[in-house]
Amino acid sequence: MPGRWLATGLALALFASAPLLAAPLVLKDDYRSPRNKERDLRKATTLIVLHTTEAPAKSSLNKLSERGEAHYCVTENGTVYRIVDRDREAFHAGRSMWNGKEDCDEFSIGIEVVGHHDQAVTLQQLDALKELIARLKRLYSIPDARVVCHSHVAYGAPNTWHKKKHRGRKRCGMLFAMPSVRAKLGLGGRPAYDPDVKAKRLVQADPDLAASLYGTRDTMAAHYNRRAAPVVIRAVPAKPQTAKTSSPPAKTPPRTVKATPPKAAPQPPKPLPTKPIITVKSPPAAKPPPIVKPAQPKYAEAPPPKEEETGVLAGIGGFFKDTAKLIIPKKKQPPAPTVTNAPPPIIVVGRKLERPPQILTRDPRDLAALEAMPGYEKGGPVSAELTPYRIAGAAWRAPTTYYYMNGRIVTGDKVNEKLIEKGSYIFYKK
Repeated sequence: MPGRWLATGLALALFASAPLLAAPLVLKDDYRSPRNKERDLRKATTLIVLHTTEAPAKSSLNKLSERGEAHYCVTENGTVYRIVDRDREAFHAGRSMWNGKEDCDEFSIGIEVVGHHDQAVTLQQLDALKELIARLKRLYSIPDARVVCHSHVAYGAPNTWHKKKHRGRKRCGMLFAMPSVRAKLGLGGRPAYDPDVKAKRLVQADPDLAASLYGTRDTMAAHYNRRAAPVVIRAVPAKPQTAKTSSPPAKTPPRTVKATPPKAAPQPPKPLPTKPIITVKSPPAAKPPPIVKPAQPKYAEAPPPKEEETGVLAGIGGFFKDTAKLIIPKKKQPPAPTVTNAPPPIIVVGRKLERPPQILTRDPRDLAALEAMPGYEKGGPVSAELTPYRIAGAAWRAPTTYYYMNGRIVTGDKVNEKLIEKGSYIFYKK
């Protein structure tokens, strides 16, 4: 009988602890990117970069798969999708630098987590992300401090507000720098400082973000630390222990929590002496005097036209006596200038004046017209190492981007990625 009860107790204990056991990590290929095979193999893997999608799962997975912008994506229920092979380059970091090395896509793995940078993600996501990070750390020998977020590595080019290259361009994934979140992911360390700002390769443009990445601030502590482990409360023995004991004292005595005596109930405050309440009624607001409009004659003469008006305001009596019509004669237009090589027309868009895009196709070999376009930046020439994405970023496929390929001009939305010629130049908006 004792053995039977013992077996029953063990079975119940295992059944009770079953929900606490972590489910095995399953990787799905439903959103494998069609660009996977065309991506280069990485020469090194020394960094794991964590992102937040800032968008729902469905649209995020479609975008990531179409452009090959991540290696993995973790949805709200903890499902992990493979987008690009872990040994190939995924275009996830964009303009980036870490410890003096630019273009972190060449030596990092990118993981997208469905959520927002300033909001807590689900515990299922953290469990799946913890297991995924542990596998990648073992596979590539990556330490905890090399698991960073996108805001750690992204940087901005000089612009109107910052005259130098600067850190603080993105806040993507910044919640994964919080100590409470990293503890949930099993990460014991994090970067202690920004190596590129310290070496003066970049300037710090967002001190508030730096305080979250490297300081003591933890915006997620209230959410993830509220489920504290239960404390076992043991009763204190009533009799004092004798000086002589038969067994030696334990090295680590059990933690005891003494029950604190109940606090005395607070006494109600004494009522304050009441004073008679004197109400003062304000006099009623004076009504504004009525507005008296001067009487108008029934058939008043029309006022004379202003100097800038060229028409005549004429009143019409009879049935339409209360109506008026402004008759403005047409101005004589000066004869059009007879110029054979007249400049193309100007299109007015809001407050900006832009020449129509037809001027770019009127002379397909006019490279000077592209170089003279205001607000555009010239990049290139395109080569095997300097791809269109590395030149123009996400704007490489924009309809406002122009490719100059051996005398031909093609917009970004109509260009065939496989037919972009080497030596081409790209003109994109800054």
